[in-house]
Amino acid sequence: MICAFFVNLANWGAIAYFIRPVDFPIILHYNVYFGVDVIGAWWQMYFLPLIGLVILCVNAVLGYLFYQQKERIVAHLLMLATFIVQICITIAVSSLLLINY
Repeated sequence: MICAFFVNLANWGAIAYFIRPVDFPIILHYNVYFGVDVIGAWWQMYFLPLIGLVILCVNAVLGYLFYQQKERIVAHLLMLATFIVQICITIAVSSLLLINY
């Protein structure tokens, strides 16, 4: 859970470092088959780490509840899934930063 939190914190930091407030729209989604299919304001880039933080909090609460009920394997699997989700969000954020930078 600590690693997932630091990965999420790194996503927030990378977006804050590379994405500056601008007046023109930026690319928010890129598809290999169709190219750019979603553009929007610069602040909408922060939705990716926000979704990751929500998933982290929900899974942490659920993991704590399962751990208290002696369902420790389920709690560990939730934390592993949280870390994997954070890695996937990091890949998405880094590709969007590469496209927009």
